[in-house]
Amino acid sequence: MAQKNFPLSKTNIIICGIAVVIIIIGFLLMIGPGTTAETGFNPDIFSARRIKIAPMVCLAGFLLVIVGILYPSNSKTKEEEKKK
Repeated sequence: MAQKNFPLSKTNIIICGIAVVIIIIGFLLMIGPGTTAETGFNPDIFSARRIKIAPMVCLAGFLLVIVGILYPSNSKTKEEEKKK
């Protein structure tokens, strides 16, 4: 049973799926040891990977989700051309 009026095409779903994987990778880049280590202060919480790279990767993933949702599907444009 396939839905005929599903608003997103297969291409849109694939783009959104890739975006979700990128977002997960960004969050995985953020994880690491906490600052309350027994040995004292851990400067790794201020590493470039956790402060700069990981948020940019997540932002790229969220922007790709928007692109995936707004990407025009070919089937809808073909149907519109047939109606004209």
